[in-house]
Amino acid sequence: MVLPAFYTLAIEGLLPKDWILVGNGRGDVSHENFTQHVHDVLTEFGPKPSQGPWKEFSKRLRFAGGGFDSDNPGSLLDVLDEARSDVGADAQLVHYLAVPPVAFEGLTKGLGAHGLAAGSRVVYEKPFGTSTEGYRKLNRAVHAVLDESQVYRIDHFLGKEATQDLHVLRFANELFASVWDRHHIESVQIDVPETLGIDDRAEFYDATGAVLDMLVTHLFQVAAEVAMEPPRSLTADDLQSAREKVIRAFRPLDPSEVVLGQFTGFKSVKGVRRGSTTDTFVAARLWIDNPRWRGVPFYLRTGKRLAVSEQRVTLVLKTPTAPFADLAPGANTLSFSLSGAGEIDLSLLAKRPGVDLDPEQATVRLPLSELPDADPLPPYVRLIHDVLVGDRSLFTRPDGLSASWKAVQPLLDAPPAPARYAQGSWGPSAAAKLVAPGRWVVGQ
Repeated sequence: MVLPAFYTLAIEGLLPKDWILVGNGRGDVSHENFTQHVHDVLTEFGPKPSQGPWKEFSKRLRFAGGGFDSDNPGSLLDVLDEARSDVGADAQLVHYLAVPPVAFEGLTKGLGAHGLAAGSRVVYEKPFGTSTEGYRKLNRAVHAVLDESQVYRIDHFLGKEATQDLHVLRFANELFASVWDRHHIESVQIDVPETLGIDDRAEFYDATGAVLDMLVTHLFQVAAEVAMEPPRSLTADDLQSAREKVIRAFRPLDPSEVVLGQFTGFKSVKGVRRGSTTDTFVAARLWIDNPRWRGVPFYLRTGKRLAVSEQRVTLVLKTPTAPFADLAPGANTLSFSLSGAGEIDLSLLAKRPGVDLDPEQATVRLPLSELPDADPLPPYVRLIHDVLVGDRSLFTRPDGLSASWKAVQPLLDAPPAPARYAQGSWGPSAAAKLVAPGRWVVGQ
């Protein structure tokens, strides 16, 4: 996603006037070979080189080989010096650590050791740690080298158009702002099933699993976006503060309210350990202990090799008790698709045309891509642009991450055994029981 995001920024005219993109790795790769690699990536994943200013873009690509650590910077310092001669000695330096999390600490120390930390911005992919103690250790190491204002912990779900539209729909429309609480909402579902497997990143996934890869990162962050109190403003500090405050109200997960699963055939994937118990599916009931949400269950679900791919947030409104009798439960929902440009769906009960006063479920759909002058940006494009302009609104802070790890730690300490589930299914049957007497909106 990263290299296509840079090229999309070039197509959209959102890169600075002068810039150089330097790749870094262990191999002895020439600038020309790296340029060809970028060309191949864009050809496979898009946007294709022919769709943008490839000739000008390719002139700004460099590669620094020989690896990089505290003892040996490889050729990175020399290549950066050459780049500064092209774009200016005072150029803003951005380090994007597209590496496994175990490499974060060593690379961060290397930035400090070789004078590359001062004034720079550093982007860290998730997960930021693999346990509460691991997070704290990494956070201390990062802050020993960098000020918090330099740190950008990227979670691409926060860059999705529809995730941000949650703010607009709720805070700009009294119709929804007035019902956004436990008095009107029965439950919230955040559902990210995936048909994809893990073949292309088996070793990483086997060491991580669905809980660390998705639950404590993406799903927790989206839950915070849904549940936050109205921020004082839309500035970075106020948005981050509102998000992190509600995460601190997350009740630690009860392992008895969590279902883990592993799809059949997972252990046969090349790179997966023999006898692995890694979870490829997780469904959890999350509680938020504050006045707005006390007693409202947040149901979170994600997994690999499931029946469909979907990214959806659904608020299930309470069913009125009078004057209609026997109304269908869960018929009134407000739903957000987080895929692509996003979509808002409102499901409600309306009178079926005819003599009788019979309620019938109906759905109103608003694809956000159809709004006038809509120009949605993919999440990585949006977030990398935010890094370039120094906007930290959609990046996570240490207090929120600390609270997230505190909430998930009981599950890490005593995880239930993963149940086997068939590929192409909806996961373990126990996940359906988790939301009973209701049902999952996706796949119902």
